[in-house]
Amino acid sequence: MATVRKTVTFTEQQDKWIKSRIEAGEYTNDSEYLRNLVRLDQANSTKYLSLKSKLIEGLESGVSIKSLPEIMKEVEARMREDGRL
Repeated sequence: MATVRKTVTFTEQQDKWIKSRIEAGEYTNDSEYLRNLVRLDQANSTKYLSLKSKLIEGLESGVSIKSLPEIMKEVEARMREDGRL
């Protein structure tokens, strides 16, 4: 995979924070720390977009005529099917 060189500017406080993470042994250098932040942001963005999509789908589906106990039974059945319960 090709790499791209970037120039990034930080405040002194931010630089001290990055250095403290490196000194704690969590990262070997600034680049490793920043790449990890990008990976975390990508993962969070994916989760956010999935949740947003599901919320929109729920809102657009309208009001259910089912009772809460009926809905809960359906949820439990789905969770049993996919091994979450």
